Amino acid sequence: MAEAQLFVSQDEFTCSVCLDTLTDPVTILCGHSFCLKCLTDCWDQSQVFSCPQCRHTFTTRPELNRNTLLNEVIKKLKKTTLSSPPPSKNYAGPGDLECDFCTGKKFRAVKSCLTCMASYCQTHLQPHYEGAAWKGHKLVDPDRNLKEKLCEKHQKSLEMFCKTDETCICLMCAVTGHKTHEMVELETEREVKEKQLGATLSDVKKGLEEREKTLKEMRRAIEKMKISVERDMEENEKSFTALIRYIEEAHRKLTERIREQEKREMEKAKGVMEQLEKEIEELKRREAELKELSETKDHLHFLQTFLSRCVLPADGDSLSFTVTADFSSEDLRKELSGLTKSLKRISQGHIMTRTPSAHEAPVFTLQPPEPQSRDDFLKYFCPLTLDINTAHRDLRLSEGNKKVTREATKMKYPDHPDRFDYWCQVMCREALTGTRCYWEVECSGGDVVIGVACKGLRRKGRGRECSLGYNDKSWSLWCSHFLYSVRHDNKWTEIIAPYSPRIGVYLDWPAGCLSFYSVSHTMTLLHRFNTSFTEPLYPGFGFCFGLNSSVTISHLTPCDH
Repeated sequence: MAEAQLFVSQDEFTCSVCLDTLTDPVTILCGHSFCLKCLTDCWDQSQVFSCPQCRHTFTTRPELNRNTLLNEVIKKLKKTTLSSPPPSKNYAGPGDLECDFCTGKKFRAVKSCLTCMASYCQTHLQPHYEGAAWKGHKLVDPDRNLKEKLCEKHQKSLEMFCKTDETCICLMCAVTGHKTHEMVELETEREVKEKQLGATLSDVKKGLEEREKTLKEMRRAIEKMKISVERDMEENEKSFTALIRYIEEAHRKLTERIREQEKREMEKAKGVMEQLEKEIEELKRREAELKELSETKDHLHFLQTFLSRCVLPADGDSLSFTVTADFSSEDLRKELSGLTKSLKRISQGHIMTRTPSAHEAPVFTLQPPEPQSRDDFLKYFCPLTLDINTAHRDLRLSEGNKKVTREATKMKYPDHPDRFDYWCQVMCREALTGTRCYWEVECSGGDVVIGVACKGLRRKGRGRECSLGYNDKSWSLWCSHFLYSVRHDNKWTEIIAPYSPRIGVYLDWPAGCLSFYSVSHTMTLLHRFNTSFTEPLYPGFGFCFGLNSSVTISHLTPCDH
């Protein structure tokens, strides 16, 4: 008789302990089957004899006998199917959470239990659905951070929220260290925090929309600027090409005119010189005759020839010739001098741009002279924003990251490579380079430091390479109620001047000039650094002594007075 075909899968004969096909299967009284070795090892390690699958407990250790029928079925199944491990999709792969109860190659966890504080694959999870003792457990999606949900002190589940300390606590904490504190359930506090989250999310969304709008406007402005640059480049090319052509033509004509005049004067001088040479020759001949006459002893001959020999030749016009020294007129020299000065100013000038509005392209102009009045400085106003990723944890940012305050409570800023971990400092986000910039700040409280630094300023540790003004990568002004001092490369200079809470900073990057001003009804220069900048500079602020000191970046317009 032909052998019956088995229409079953090898997965249906899997041991729930090793999760592999049953080997020497044994069946216990509750009806579940396991590998003989798996069940023996499980019971050898425990004083309680229970079913690994349904947790049914036996008073005495049952005797284990191989299930002969089940063993034969598995043998036939292996003959009719390929010998292959369970589908690989069930095994835990990279990024998957592994089952805590699998031995050997682990399966992927499908649930985590907040009561057991463990994660289970589909097979090991079954008791939570079948056993009464597990039905009250709280199952969640696989969570690899279960340890964070335990109290570090009591190793109990975090089930309450302490509003006083703003932290999650366990029930043991609630009756010990937090007994007098205001406590609520996690779900209650979640509702409160979700409202705050919604408000924050709304602010973030609003800020995102504003920045996206600003980005679009900047892109439009950049496109307009590119068009304006190309137009100006073409016009400048035409203008300078024409100017060069006019200069070359003027130079050619002036050279020709001078050379022609030189030729005329040379021809005139040549004729005069030839006439002079003839007269010289004649005078030399007369001289010789007169000498000869003066030496004769014959008185009669002397008197007869005297009258004819002593008559001098008449003076000609050639003796009145004068050499021309100037071949160009005074007016022409003045015009050439003026043109030279104009070209020199253009060649020495720095090309600057006037900041355009959102709907106009930049306008390129020659750099004006050094600002004098506050209105002059405000033409170069540069808006700044504090970079929260650089702020020391003693500093709190507010007013849209325009104000920084030193406080006693440390902020819970995340770790960041740009954050100062020792010096109480913060930098701005804007990189200033290749142009003129001006900004003002309002100081209050204790001593503060105002400065600029290169991006390479160190952020970690207490070394001088991290502090504003104590190294060759930064320049700073120390402001106190008693005096000012400036510092660069750890060299400092005291400045005696009346205290003003408002300080203006002017940076002329192309000229290598950094100036600090005391701003009141007038602009008083405190100090000016003259150097050569080779990389972008970032404004920054620091705090020396005292709490509740603050620096606020002023919002300025050219109309502010």
